This record gives sequence, structure tokens and C-alpha cells, in this order.
Amino acid sequence: MALMIWIVGLVIVIVTLAFLLRAVAFPKEMEAIPGSLGWPLIGESFSFISDFSSPAGIFSFMNKRQQRYGKVFKSYVLGRYMVFTTGREASKMLLTGKDGMVSLNLFYTGQKVLGPNSLLQMNGKDHKRLRRLIAEPLSIDGLKKYFHFINDLAVQMFDEWPARKVLVLEEASTFTLKVIGNMIMSLEPTGEEQEKFREYFKIISSSFTSLPLKIPGTAFHRGMKMLDRIIARRRNGRDLQQDFLGSLISKEGSEDDEKLTNSQMKDNILTLLIAGHDTTTAALTWLVKFLGENPVALDKLRDEHMEIRSKGEFGSSLTWSQVNNMPYTAKVRIIIIIIIIIIIIIIYYIMNRNMQLILFFDVQVVSETLRRATILPWYSRKAAQDFEINGYSIKKGWSVNLDVVSIHHDPQVFADPHKFDPSRFDDPLRSFSFLGFGNGSRMCPGMNLAKLEISIFIHHLVCRYK
Repeated sequence: MALMIWIVGLVIVIVTLAFLLRAVAFPKEMEAIPGSLGWPLIGESFSFISDFSSPAGIFSFMNKRQQRYGKVFKSYVLGRYMVFTTGREASKMLLTGKDGMVSLNLFYTGQKVLGPNSLLQMNGKDHKRLRRLIAEPLSIDGLKKYFHFINDLAVQMFDEWPARKVLVLEEASTFTLKVIGNMIMSLEPTGEEQEKFREYFKIISSSFTSLPLKIPGTAFHRGMKMLDRIIARRRNGRDLQQDFLGSLISKEGSEDDEKLTNSQMKDNILTLLIAGHDTTTAALTWLVKFLGENPVALDKLRDEHMEIRSKGEFGSSLTWSQVNNMPYTAKVRIIIIIIIIIIIIIIYYIMNRNMQLILFFDVQVVSETLRRATILPWYSRKAAQDFEINGYSIKKGWSVNLDVVSIHHDPQVFADPHKFDPSRFDDPLRSFSFLGFGNGSRMCPGMNLAKLEISIFIHHLVCRYK
């Protein structure tokens, strides 16, 4: 009996302390914003995680609260007081970030995994400088050198599919990881080094949802040291390669502004590895799902690619110019890339005359995939100054989150928004109503790499399999 009383008393003390701590930490100005903070300590985190894991995804969490509170509401999720908002105007305000109004707002684990020098953690002049340095190797001209590797890798992968069970997520993951590993540091698709790379990458990537411990002896620490060794060898003039890392090192002979420290290189290699793998993997997986559920779109896409194949001079081989002449694929691909986003390198949209012709239905399918799946369901920003959004005052230091899923499923912009319909991208959309690649200064830098991977993957998939 005495033990029971002691336990009940302890629970009451803990709950009381939780209320007091949250009352002290809660920004009083946020009281004017509608919404609920949920339970002490946990807030609405359980509801958030539960809805995020449901078939409807995070849209369920957002939609229920938007119907109750409107386009702007507050919540307490995953240890943070947050303001959520949606709509074109909010999108424009938060993504353009005029006058340094907002900055990117990564969670603790993301900050620790990517490192303090990551492009995603830079702001102002530092962000512009880094973006300029990494843009060149991810430009259209920079990507041409990887075309044959990506195409040969896709052919080899699809050659191995017959007569066995295929798990699309695993296949897409392996494909994209080999592409990004080769592009960044010339890793061959097979061999001991590739296997070690895959092992360490899985540990590092999974640390986003756990505690990244950089303790000697751990797999996470060994993975980091692997990158350190590769960078050190390149710095010393060994293993010179014409890849992303080689491009960064080759810039160091002229101006100080072109130089990056080893830590800066490592943090941004990690950023590109994780962003370039996880988002594209998700996009390809969703693409296969949506095409399988929509035979009309699949048939139209297949017709486009079979026509491209029939005009080829080298049998089933795909050429660089053909990859940029996939109009319907481009629509599907754009949607996928929007999901991809958040992440690789922005390059020039206009390539050359041949490239511009191919992207029509391809673009439609990709765009619609990115819209429906919305791989990055919300963009988190931190207010760098006081401002107002939809009539509510936002204070410096607050976490402000843009609900992208609701923007992509707005029935006033997309009729029957839950239907997969690539033809909705036949006509131009109003700005900031589709955020497949993000927008503003942090628009996805690896957009064209994602397009290239997706187009090659789609081509061989629909030409060889029903």
C-alpha cells in the first residue's frame, strides 16, 4: 500500500513538473494562435506519429486541425512548439525567405548527422557560396559524363529481375545508392569497397531517427572515418578522379573563396549522399505503385518510350538526347522529383533543343507522382525575425512549418486531388501551388540528377515489363 502511494505521488510530481516546465518554456505570444498543445511533455506527438504512419500520412494530422482551426494553427510535436501553415501565400513567404526572414530548421539528429557545414545548415552568403561551388558538377554538362554509367546500371538491374521476386523499394535503393556513390566518389557498383560503403551508409542514414553517436568503435564513427580517408587520399594527390569530390578539390588552386576544408567537404558529401539517395528511392517506389494502379497512364507512358526505342540506332540502348525527349515521362518525373526534394543540386532547366522535346508526358507522370506522394510533406523553417502570416504574428526563433501535402491536394487547384492524373499538368499552374522541387533559394539542387535517374529507370521499366 505504501509503495502504491509512493508511485502515485511520484507520478503527480512528474506531471506537475511537466506542466510547470512547459508553462515556463511556452512562448506567451503564441496563445493568440489557435490550436492545441496536447498532453504534458509529449504534446500531440503520438497523434502526429500515428497519422504519419497511416495510409493517409501526415495529411490526416494536418487536415483535421485545419478544419478545426484554419490555415494556421499551433501544436507541440516531438519536443518543439510549432506553428503550421499552408497555402500559396504562405508558401511564397516561407520559401523565398526575403531579407533573411527564415532559415532552415533541422531537428537535432539531422544537425548532428549532416554536420554544421552542410548546405542545409548554411544561411546568407555562406549558403550562396556553397551552392555555387557544388552547382557546377551537378549541372547538365556535369551530369553527361554519368549517363552511360546510370544507363548500364539500369540495364543490368532489369536483366536480373526475371524469374525472381522483386522488392521495388530495395531495388530502387540499391540503384540510387550506386549512382550517387559513383557520381560523388567514383565507387564501382560491385566489390568490397561498395559493400563497406553500403553498410556504413545504412548506419548513417538510420541515425536520422536515432541518436548519432560519433564514438570510436561504432559503425557510425567508422562510416565517418571512411569519408575522412577518401578525402585525405584525394587531397594528397592519390586516387584522382573526375567526380564530384574531384571537382571540389580541383577548384582550390585559385581563390580562397573556392577552397573548402575537409569538414566542409565531408558534411556536404553526406548531405548529397543522403538527400540524393533517400528521396529518389522513395520517388521511384511511389512511381511504380502509381503506374501499377493506373493502366491508362502506364499505357500512354509505354507508348512514348516504345516510340523512342523504335527510333534508336543502337537497339535497346538509350542515348543522352533521347533521355531529354520524354514529355509524358517528364510530368510523372517532376512529381517524383518534387517529392525528392529537398535536396541535391539546382541546375539549368534548359539543356539543348533535343532535350527540351522529350520531357512532355514524362514530365507529367513524374510531376503527378511527386504531387500525390509528396515525399517531403512539410518544410520546417525557423523565424529569423518577427513577421506576420495570414493575420497572425510570428516571433523570432519560432518553428514555422509549411504543410506541403495540403498544398498538393488543394481541390481548388487540383480537381479530384486524390486521383493520379498526369494530364492535370498539361496547362501551367499558378506559382507556389506545386512544390515538387521546392522553391526559392533552397530549391532542390539535385533536381536534374533525379530527373536523369528517373527517366532512365522509367524507360527500361516500361519497355521491358508489364
